Amino acid sequence: MKLSVVIPLMNEAESIGPLFDALTSALRGIDHEIILVDDGSTDSTVAEIERLAPENARLVVLNKNYGQTAAMSAGIDEAQGDLIATMDGDLQNDPADIPMMIAHLESKGLDVVAGRRAGRKDGMVLRKIPSKIANAMIRNLTNVHIRDYGCTLKVFKRDVAKNLGLYGELHRFIPVLVQLYGARMEEVDVRHHARKYGKSKYGIGRTLKVLSDLFFMVFYQKYAHRPMHLFGSLGFMTLFLGLGIDFYLLALKILGHDIGGRPLLSLGVILTFIGIQLITTGFIAEFIMRTYYESQNKKPYIIREIIDKSK
Repeated sequence: MKLSVVIPLMNEAESIGPLFDALTSALRGIDHEIILVDDGSTDSTVAEIERLAPENARLVVLNKNYGQTAAMSAGIDEAQGDLIATMDGDLQNDPADIPMMIAHLESKGLDVVAGRRAGRKDGMVLRKIPSKIANAMIRNLTNVHIRDYGCTLKVFKRDVAKNLGLYGELHRFIPVLVQLYGARMEEVDVRHHARKYGKSKYGIGRTLKVLSDLFFMVFYQKYAHRPMHLFGSLGFMTLFLGLGIDFYLLALKILGHDIGGRPLLSLGVILTFIGIQLITTGFIAEFIMRTYYESQNKKPYIIREIIDKSK
């Protein structure tokens, strides 16, 4: 099968009919399947899918609302196509862009093509401005230069999509996960439509979640395979600073000065213990990382291909 289209849904009953019409029109001539994942809808979304779904559609119903990342992961796990496209089910993404993205992926020899919403039809204050700030922060901290991290419309080669390791709310950081995988990725302009039905599931309240996930992704990107480099470096810096203060005060004590009431003494002791704790945390993190790989026979690398001229 050429293509699997994975669509997470939550309370999008009114969009189902137009969504199937748009997919049928856009993907005519492409051997494909449609995988819809219901993420705990409380309206008639599931009933509408059962009533309107074409023969090449499958519905995965989650037993409660797990969030978009988990729903997307469930759909990708079910996908059987050589290529996997992800998109939102609210009709803001346009399925008509998928053939263009497939052509771009194949002509450039890419692993992933990410959509970049041109002429985005969202509110300025609650959606566009926070999104621009978040995109800039993610680009600068991760050094993955994608302009639109929030666009769900993407096309992946199957092996890349199935090895992204999606959990939590990391769907916003798929470009970073793609870079960690070592995949070749480019961004292309795609259409973006105003929401016609239902209500947006996003708001200004997600900003703190994005920031929390961002700092985790920066750590994961830079130190997942070598946590001791972070904790050890911070630990030794703190330890040496604390010991320096302690020895300075010790010298003063030997010279006859009273150091018992000095706040600097407390600071030196605290820094010394914090340094020891950070170094110990680094050792523990290293053992956890090694256990993770060795217990599951995982490798800290991915081979793209092997060229053997002897055959």
